[in-house]
Amino acid sequence: MLAGCGRVARSAASGLRWGPPGRAGGCSSSAPWRWVSTSWSPVGAAFNAQQQHRRELGKKTGLFGVPELSCPEGFQEAQERSLQETERLVQKACTTPPGKEIVMIFDQLSDALCRVADLADFVKIAHPDFAFREAAEEACRSIGTMVEKLNTDVDLCQSLRKLLADKGVMESLDPETRRVAELFMFDFEISGIHLDEEKRRRAVNLNVKILDLCNEFLIGSHLPNKVDKHILPEHIRHHFAVEGNYAQISGLNADSPDDLVREVAYKVFLYPNAQQLHCLEELLTSRNLLAQLVGYDTFAHRALQGTMAKTPEKVMQFLEKLSDKLFSRTLKDFEMMKGMKMKLNPIKSKLMPWDHPYHSGVLRAERYNIEPSLYCPFFSLGACMEGLNILFNKLLGISLYAEQTEKGEVWCEDVRKLAVVHEQEGLLGYIYCDFFQRPDKPYQDCHFTIRGGRLKENGEYQLPVVVLMLSLPHSTSSLPTLLTPGMMENLFHEMGHAMHSMLGRTRYQHVTGTRCSTDFAEVPSILMEYFANDYRVVNQFARHYKTGQPLPKHMVSRLCESKKVCAAADMQLQIFYAVLDQIYHGKHPLEKSTTEILKETQEKFYGLPYVPNTVSTIFHAD
Repeated sequence: MLAGCGRVARSAASGLRWGPPGRAGGCSSSAPWRWVSTSWSPVGAAFNAQQQHRRELGKKTGLFGVPELSCPEGFQEAQERSLQETERLVQKACTTPPGKEIVMIFDQLSDALCRVADLADFVKIAHPDFAFREAAEEACRSIGTMVEKLNTDVDLCQSLRKLLADKGVMESLDPETRRVAELFMFDFEISGIHLDEEKRRRAVNLNVKILDLCNEFLIGSHLPNKVDKHILPEHIRHHFAVEGNYAQISGLNADSPDDLVREVAYKVFLYPNAQQLHCLEELLTSRNLLAQLVGYDTFAHRALQGTMAKTPEKVMQFLEKLSDKLFSRTLKDFEMMKGMKMKLNPIKSKLMPWDHPYHSGVLRAERYNIEPSLYCPFFSLGACMEGLNILFNKLLGISLYAEQTEKGEVWCEDVRKLAVVHEQEGLLGYIYCDFFQRPDKPYQDCHFTIRGGRLKENGEYQLPVVVLMLSLPHSTSSLPTLLTPGMMENLFHEMGHAMHSMLGRTRYQHVTGTRCSTDFAEVPSILMEYFANDYRVVNQFARHYKTGQPLPKHMVSRLCESKKVCAAADMQLQIFYAVLDQIYHGKHPLEKSTTEILKETQEKFYGLPYVPNTVSTIFHAD
């Protein structure tokens, strides 16, 4: 009944106060750069001001304003309170006659668990303090276990089943309430509510095991790999962090102009890890066992139930047809990239997987003169935030206001807090902007729902709270944070998710904001990408951070046209990922090892050769 809990973060954020328009979030209102013919609103100024230590006044609160989360031990208290409330609501649901109140109780139950689980889901990966991450991870596991037990609770399910079986009562419900009731029942069904007691217990244990394996695999996938620095040519060592005798490779360095740097990063970062491979195999096996236990042929069948595609067969049919249609264009793209590589490095001209991102970018830049350094001065972070504010105000009557955070409310002092305010409806919710790089922060752009919106029992609306997490460079004494066109587009994309959370003001938190159908979840964010590439929008905010000069229209046009270059190859890569996902979650036992399947799928659906990830191959010539 709570399938979404723990996947996108939600939490209680009590005590958040909306300040008056114009408050600049505690940042200096005067930036250290001289602006020419450009006047920033408070939200633009807040994000363009140089990072500096902010004084947080008043009594200390906890993360997101939750008092008990002022220390790691507070997660235990929050968890216990959530479980106590859960027990009370379960008893209430089991003794309430069929009617609308049943759906409301189920939603309260979902909210009580998600307020802790989803907040903890964010904290366990984003908080810089290990003690907080560890406490949050334990809370996630505890709440997740309870969720799986409730998903197989026969008495709880029976109370909902009675409602769905009562045609008279169902016809009296509004469409939203009926739909939410059906979704809760769907969660019961895919969790194995129809099984006998022993099999239901097995399903719970498998679900908990899957939660643990997912967490282990995700953590492992972000860990850097180390290699003896002496096997690396001295002239490339400075590209990597060095600790003692080891060079630490923490990413693919895909944008490096040095072929050898990209090759080393690719081979070392993706070097096989026996523990990680075992974790993947255990995860895939456990998912398949769970799917078959609850009545599905494969995990893919279970995951696609209720989506537009409906079955893995239809998904594969679509992917294979799309690949066939694209492949000739993809080969042309690869030929162009190969030609560019030969031009830049005649000695090693064979196109390899680590070349695709870099050389496609070089081709775009050369053909349309879109070198990122030409655009960055026009896309200061403050300018981009101002552009979003202008866009939301004109389209939706919404304004963003930077707010001062309270002591202990945020996990890092450079996190900014925005109040989202509608001109008629008033305060809609809060967005915490965790935009800047820091040690051990996951290098990914994403949106977390910390607390879902819902209509509370007293008639008030529970305000949604979200986090946007990016990995932008900090400003300096001479430069504000400047974004590449790709960074700017990602910012617009993620803000699309955030506004979806703010505006999806459903009665029930079970379907609030991005907790909608998977088929629709990316629509608002993709729409925002179109705005980010429309000159009528870009012209409203793209100004040179020193001169105030607007970004010329022809530069925006070139940027848009450049997206067509190597577009087939880029999409082909996504097809490869999608097909691999389908095969891994298809019929088990797998016919070959996961690595062998990866090799075959890459060669068939991508086109660039699979590279055995052994350090000994790093320096072999083509």
